[in-house]
Amino acid sequence: MSLEERLADEMRSALRSRDTLRLSVIRMARAAVKNKEIEERKKLDDSTIVKVISGLVKKGEESLVHFQQASRIELIEKQEKELEILRSFLPQQLSKDKILTLVDEAIKETNALEMKDLGKVMKSLMPKISGRADGKVVNQMVREKLSR
Repeated sequence: MSLEERLADEMRSALRSRDTLRLSVIRMARAAVKNKEIEERKKLDDSTIVKVISGLVKKGEESLVHFQQASRIELIEKQEKELEILRSFLPQQLSKDKILTLVDEAIKETNALEMKDLGKVMKSLMPKISGRADGKVVNQMVREKLSR
């Protein structure tokens, strides 16, 4: 089952169960996917849909930080629930150890020795972890490894 079909199925079940929060979050995700399809003028594959949903999660996390700074308890709770729903459509996130293993493999694969090789390492690494880890975190790990 494709991710788009899964979104449609989950939306139908949320409609049946009258789960308004889940329904609104799934509708938001489907709208973002549809907008991306219109922008690219083609049907999206699962990896692109994962990127779209990851973008929504990233925006939600930024909003969560702002809500926490403003001490908006009711908005914090709602945002956390929305993020949980969105994350359920993403692939399982990689552990820190697994990311470090992939970083080591990419460094060996590209024969990277210095910080100037960061781009080569990231180019090799990102397709392997796309959607399963935050790019900023991975970039920081690669920088730490290359600066030694």
